[in-house]
Amino acid sequence: MRRLLPPLGALHAFEAAARLLSFKEAAAELHVTPGAVSQQIKLLEDRLGVALFQRRARAIQLTEAGRLLLTPTQRAFRLLADAVVRLRESDGSKVLTVSMLPSFAAHWFVPRLGAFRARHPQIDVRISATSLLADLERDDVDVAIRFGLGRYPGLHVEHVLTEALTPVCSPALLKGPVPLKKLEDLARHTLLHDDERQEWPMWLKAAGVKGVDAKGGPSFSLWDLALQAAVAGQGVALGRTTLIAQYLKTRQLVRPFKISSPAAFAYYFVCLPERVEEAKIRAFRSWLLEATAQFRSP
Repeated sequence: MRRLLPPLGALHAFEAAARLLSFKEAAAELHVTPGAVSQQIKLLEDRLGVALFQRRARAIQLTEAGRLLLTPTQRAFRLLADAVVRLRESDGSKVLTVSMLPSFAAHWFVPRLGAFRARHPQIDVRISATSLLADLERDDVDVAIRFGLGRYPGLHVEHVLTEALTPVCSPALLKGPVPLKKLEDLARHTLLHDDERQEWPMWLKAAGVKGVDAKGGPSFSLWDLALQAAVAGQGVALGRTTLIAQYLKTRQLVRPFKISSPAAFAYYFVCLPERVEEAKIRAFRSWLLEATAQFRSP
Protein backbone atom coordinates (compact mmCIF):
# COMPACT_ATOMS: atom_id res chain seq x y z
CA MET A 1 0.00 0.00 0.00
CA ARG A 2 1.37 3.39 -0.99
CA ARG A 3 2.09 5.73 1.90
CA LEU A 4 1.13 9.37 1.38
CA LEU A 5 3.96 11.70 2.41
CA PRO A 6 3.83 15.47 2.87
CA PRO A 7 5.36 17.63 0.11
CA LEU A 8 9.17 17.51 0.12
CA GLY A 9 9.40 21.31 -0.03
CA ALA A 10 7.34 21.63 3.14
CA LEU A 11 9.55 19.10 4.94
CA HIS A 12 12.64 20.94 3.74
CA ALA A 13 11.32 24.24 5.13
CA PHE A 14 10.40 22.54 8.41
CA GLU A 15 13.84 20.96 8.83
CA ALA A 16 15.65 24.27 8.26
CA ALA A 17 13.34 26.24 10.56
CA ALA A 18 13.46 23.56 13.29
CA ARG A 19 17.26 23.35 13.15
CA LEU A 20 17.75 27.12 13.20
CA LEU A 21 14.67 27.97 15.29
CA SER A 22 14.07 30.91 12.99
CA PHE A 23 11.86 31.35 9.94
CA LYS A 24 14.06 34.27 8.83
CA GLU A 25 17.32 32.32 8.98
CA ALA A 26 15.70 29.32 7.32
CA ALA A 27 14.49 31.58 4.51
CA ALA A 28 18.03 32.95 3.98
CA GLU A 29 19.46 29.42 3.84
CA LEU A 30 16.81 28.27 1.36
CA HIS A 31 16.95 31.48 -0.72
CA VAL A 32 13.24 32.23 -0.26
CA THR A 33 11.24 34.75 1.79
CA PRO A 34 10.28 34.20 5.45
CA GLY A 35 6.67 34.30 4.28
CA ALA A 36 7.31 31.37 1.94
CA VAL A 37 8.84 29.33 4.79
CA SER A 38 5.89 30.14 7.04
CA GLN A 39 3.47 29.14 4.29
CA GLN A 40 5.21 25.80 3.72
CA ILE A 41 5.17 24.99 7.43
CA LYS A 42 1.49 25.93 7.70
CA LEU A 43 0.82 23.57 4.78
CA LEU A 44 2.70 20.80 6.60
CA GLU A 45 0.84 21.41 9.86
CA ASP A 46 -2.51 21.35 8.08
CA ARG A 47 -1.56 18.12 6.28
CA LEU A 48 -0.46 16.44 9.53
CA GLY A 49 -3.17 17.94 11.70
CA VAL A 50 -0.76 19.05 14.45
CA ALA A 51 1.13 22.20 15.41
CA LEU A 52 4.88 21.84 14.90
CA PHE A 53 5.95 25.19 16.35
CA GLN A 54 4.96 27.46 19.18
CA ARG A 55 4.99 30.94 17.63
CA ARG A 56 5.93 33.80 19.93
CA ALA A 57 6.58 37.50 19.36
CA ARG A 58 10.27 37.20 18.52
CA ALA A 59 11.00 33.49 18.61
CA ILE A 60 9.69 30.05 17.74
CA GLN A 61 9.98 26.78 19.63
CA LEU A 62 9.29 23.21 18.61
CA THR A 63 6.24 21.50 20.00
CA GLU A 64 6.43 17.89 21.13
CA ALA A 65 5.12 16.88 17.69
CA GLY A 66 7.80 19.02 16.05
CA ARG A 67 10.56 17.35 18.06
CA LEU A 68 9.21 13.91 17.12
CA LEU A 69 9.25 14.83 13.42
CA LEU A 70 12.65 16.57 13.31
CA THR A 71 15.00 13.61 13.88
CA PRO A 72 13.56 11.26 11.22
CA THR A 73 13.25 14.18 8.79
CA GLN A 74 16.94 15.02 9.17
CA ARG A 75 17.86 11.34 8.86
CA ALA A 76 15.84 11.07 5.66
CA PHE A 77 17.50 14.13 4.11
CA ARG A 78 20.94 12.77 5.01
CA LEU A 79 20.09 9.49 3.31
CA LEU A 80 18.94 11.36 0.20
CA ALA A 81 22.08 13.50 0.17
CA ASP A 82 24.31 10.44 0.54
CA ALA A 83 22.46 8.69 -2.29
CA VAL A 84 22.92 11.71 -4.58
CA VAL A 85 26.64 11.84 -3.76
CA ARG A 86 27.06 8.15 -4.55
CA LEU A 87 25.17 8.60 -7.79
CA ARG A 88 27.35 11.55 -8.82
CA GLU A 89 30.48 9.59 -7.97
CA SER A 90 29.45 6.66 -10.13
CA ASP A 91 31.37 5.90 -13.31
CA GLY A 92 28.81 7.75 -15.39
CA SER A 93 29.46 11.10 -13.69
CA LYS A 94 33.07 12.14 -14.22
CA VAL A 95 32.27 15.52 -15.78
CA LEU A 96 32.98 18.55 -13.58
CA THR A 97 31.28 21.77 -14.66
CA VAL A 98 32.94 24.94 -13.38
CA SER A 99 31.38 28.40 -13.73
CA MET A 100 33.71 31.42 -13.92
CA LEU A 101 34.15 34.82 -15.54
CA PRO A 102 35.34 34.76 -19.17
CA SER A 103 38.39 36.87 -18.27
CA PHE A 104 39.44 34.50 -15.49
CA ALA A 105 38.87 31.50 -17.73
CA ALA A 106 40.95 32.90 -20.60
CA HIS A 107 43.85 34.46 -18.70
CA TRP A 108 44.29 32.29 -15.60
CA PHE A 109 42.36 29.03 -15.63
CA VAL A 110 42.73 27.67 -19.18
CA PRO A 111 46.56 28.03 -19.23
CA ARG A 112 46.65 25.87 -16.07
CA LEU A 113 43.95 23.38 -17.06
CA GLY A 114 46.54 20.94 -18.42
CA ALA A 115 48.11 20.64 -14.97
CA PHE A 116 44.78 19.62 -13.46
CA ARG A 117 44.08 17.11 -16.25
CA ALA A 118 47.53 15.58 -15.84
CA ARG A 119 46.82 14.98 -12.15
CA HIS A 120 43.21 13.86 -12.61
CA PRO A 121 42.82 12.41 -16.14
CA GLN A 122 39.59 10.66 -15.12
CA ILE A 123 37.80 14.00 -14.62
CA ASP A 124 36.57 15.90 -17.67
CA VAL A 125 36.28 19.63 -16.93
CA ARG A 126 33.55 21.62 -18.65
CA ILE A 127 34.06 25.38 -18.38
CA SER A 128 30.99 27.59 -18.22
CA ALA A 129 32.51 31.02 -18.94
CA THR A 130 29.87 33.63 -18.13
CA SER A 131 29.38 36.87 -16.25
CA LEU A 132 26.06 35.55 -14.91
CA LEU A 133 25.93 34.21 -11.35
CA ALA A 134 25.32 30.45 -11.52
CA ASP A 135 22.60 28.97 -9.31
CA LEU A 136 24.35 25.90 -7.92
CA GLU A 137 21.07 24.31 -6.86
CA ARG A 138 19.28 24.65 -10.19
CA ASP A 139 21.88 25.08 -12.94
CA ASP A 140 23.98 22.26 -14.37
CA VAL A 141 27.05 23.55 -12.51
CA ASP A 142 29.12 21.69 -9.91
CA VAL A 143 31.33 24.50 -8.59
CA ALA A 144 31.96 28.17 -9.28
CA ILE A 145 34.91 30.52 -9.03
CA ARG A 146 33.24 33.81 -8.18
CA PHE A 147 34.70 37.31 -8.23
CA GLY A 148 33.15 39.27 -5.39
CA LEU A 149 33.13 39.94 -1.67
CA GLY A 150 32.76 36.29 -0.64
CA ARG A 151 29.31 36.73 0.87
CA TYR A 152 27.30 33.82 -0.48
CA PRO A 153 24.84 32.62 2.22
CA GLY A 154 24.06 28.93 2.28
CA LEU A 155 27.11 27.95 0.23
CA HIS A 156 30.58 26.58 1.02
CA VAL A 157 32.96 29.50 0.30
CA GLU A 158 36.78 29.63 0.34
CA HIS A 159 39.04 32.50 -0.68
CA VAL A 160 41.45 31.46 -3.44
CA LEU A 161 42.91 34.57 -5.07
CA THR A 162 43.64 38.10 -3.88
CA GLU A 163 43.40 40.59 -6.72
CA ALA A 164 45.25 43.87 -7.13
CA LEU A 165 44.93 46.60 -9.75
CA THR A 166 47.78 48.28 -11.59
CA PRO A 167 47.79 50.62 -14.63
CA VAL A 168 48.85 49.01 -17.91
CA CYS A 169 49.28 50.44 -21.38
CA SER A 170 50.95 49.88 -24.74
CA PRO A 171 54.74 50.53 -24.75
CA ALA A 172 54.01 53.16 -27.41
CA LEU A 173 52.39 55.42 -24.80
CA LEU A 174 55.70 55.69 -22.95
CA LYS A 175 57.29 57.43 -25.94
CA GLY A 176 54.32 59.11 -27.67
CA PRO A 177 53.56 62.81 -28.09
CA VAL A 178 52.62 62.92 -24.40
CA PRO A 179 54.99 60.42 -22.74
CA LEU A 180 53.48 58.61 -19.79
CA LYS A 181 56.23 58.93 -17.20
CA LYS A 182 54.73 60.12 -13.93
CA LEU A 183 51.35 59.71 -12.26
CA GLU A 184 50.24 63.24 -13.08
CA ASP A 185 50.61 62.43 -16.81
CA LEU A 186 47.45 60.30 -16.54
CA ALA A 187 45.47 63.55 -16.78
CA ARG A 188 46.51 63.79 -20.44
CA HIS A 189 45.72 60.18 -21.34
CA THR A 190 42.49 58.28 -21.90
CA LEU A 191 41.40 56.03 -19.05
CA LEU A 192 39.73 52.75 -20.02
CA HIS A 193 36.95 51.47 -17.74
CA ASP A 194 34.69 48.51 -17.13
CA ASP A 195 30.93 49.08 -16.97
CA GLU A 196 30.94 50.01 -13.29
CA ARG A 197 33.48 52.84 -13.67
CA GLN A 198 34.48 52.46 -10.02
CA GLU A 199 38.00 51.06 -10.18
CA TRP A 200 39.87 54.09 -11.54
CA PRO A 201 38.43 56.52 -8.93
CA MET A 202 39.39 54.10 -6.14
CA TRP A 203 42.87 53.47 -7.55
CA LEU A 204 43.65 57.19 -8.07
CA LYS A 205 42.50 57.98 -4.54
CA ALA A 206 44.61 55.15 -3.08
CA ALA A 207 47.64 56.35 -5.07
CA GLY A 208 47.09 59.96 -3.98
CA VAL A 209 46.73 61.25 -7.54
CA LYS A 210 44.77 64.47 -8.07
CA GLY A 211 43.74 66.43 -11.14
CA VAL A 212 42.71 63.36 -13.20
CA ASP A 213 39.19 62.93 -14.58
CA ALA A 214 38.54 59.55 -12.98
CA LYS A 215 35.21 59.03 -14.79
CA GLY A 216 36.21 60.10 -18.30
CA GLY A 217 37.01 57.68 -21.12
CA PRO A 218 35.22 54.74 -22.77
CA SER A 219 33.83 51.77 -20.81
CA PHE A 220 33.49 48.12 -21.82
CA SER A 221 31.06 45.42 -20.70
CA LEU A 222 33.90 42.87 -20.65
CA TRP A 223 37.19 43.49 -18.86
CA ASP A 224 39.03 41.78 -21.73
CA LEU A 225 37.86 44.46 -24.17
CA ALA A 226 39.37 47.25 -22.06
CA LEU A 227 42.62 45.29 -22.04
CA GLN A 228 42.54 44.89 -25.83
CA ALA A 229 41.94 48.64 -26.20
CA ALA A 230 45.04 49.22 -24.07
CA VAL A 231 47.07 46.83 -26.27
CA ALA A 232 45.95 48.87 -29.29
CA GLY A 233 47.30 52.05 -27.68
CA GLN A 234 43.89 53.60 -27.11
CA GLY A 235 44.46 54.42 -23.45
CA VAL A 236 45.44 53.16 -20.02
CA ALA A 237 43.57 50.28 -18.38
CA LEU A 238 43.65 48.94 -14.85
CA GLY A 239 45.06 45.43 -15.13
CA ARG A 240 44.29 42.71 -12.62
CA THR A 241 47.65 41.44 -11.46
CA THR A 242 46.69 37.75 -11.57
CA LEU A 243 45.49 37.97 -15.18
CA ILE A 244 48.02 40.15 -17.04
CA ALA A 245 51.20 38.08 -16.71
CA GLN A 246 51.24 36.91 -20.35
CA TYR A 247 50.65 40.44 -21.70
CA LEU A 248 53.58 41.74 -19.64
CA LYS A 249 55.80 38.83 -20.63
CA THR A 250 55.24 39.45 -24.36
CA ARG A 251 55.50 43.24 -23.92
CA GLN A 252 52.08 43.77 -25.41
CA LEU A 253 51.47 45.77 -22.26
CA VAL A 254 53.75 47.45 -19.76
CA ARG A 255 53.30 48.85 -16.28
CA PRO A 256 54.19 52.56 -16.47
CA PHE A 257 54.17 52.77 -12.65
CA LYS A 258 55.19 50.05 -10.23
CA ILE A 259 52.16 50.75 -8.05
CA SER A 260 49.29 48.39 -7.37
CA SER A 261 46.26 48.72 -5.15
CA PRO A 262 44.22 45.87 -3.62
CA ALA A 263 40.93 45.38 -5.47
CA ALA A 264 37.66 45.48 -3.57
CA PHE A 265 36.77 42.02 -4.93
CA ALA A 266 38.64 38.71 -4.79
CA TYR A 267 38.15 35.23 -6.23
CA TYR A 268 36.34 32.56 -4.23
CA PHE A 269 35.74 28.83 -4.64
CA VAL A 270 32.02 28.14 -4.14
CA CYS A 271 29.95 24.95 -4.01
CA LEU A 272 26.98 23.47 -2.19
CA PRO A 273 27.97 22.47 1.39
CA GLU A 274 26.67 18.95 0.96
CA ARG A 275 28.89 18.41 -2.10
CA VAL A 276 32.22 19.70 -0.80
CA GLU A 277 33.47 16.17 -0.01
CA GLU A 278 32.31 14.68 -3.31
CA ALA A 279 35.35 13.04 -4.93
CA LYS A 280 35.62 15.11 -8.11
CA ILE A 281 34.87 18.37 -6.27
CA ARG A 282 37.33 17.53 -3.50
CA ALA A 283 40.02 16.84 -6.13
CA PHE A 284 39.36 20.12 -7.94
CA ARG A 285 39.25 22.15 -4.72
CA SER A 286 42.55 20.68 -3.51
CA TRP A 287 44.27 21.40 -6.83
CA LEU A 288 42.84 24.94 -7.03
CA LEU A 289 43.98 25.88 -3.52
CA GLU A 290 47.45 24.56 -4.31
CA ALA A 291 47.64 26.36 -7.67
CA THR A 292 46.53 29.69 -6.17
CA ALA A 293 48.60 29.57 -2.97
CA GLN A 294 51.21 32.03 -4.28
CA PHE A 295 48.48 34.57 -5.16
CA ARG A 296 46.68 34.67 -1.82
CA SER A 297 48.97 37.16 -0.11
CA PRO A 298 47.72 40.78 -0.30
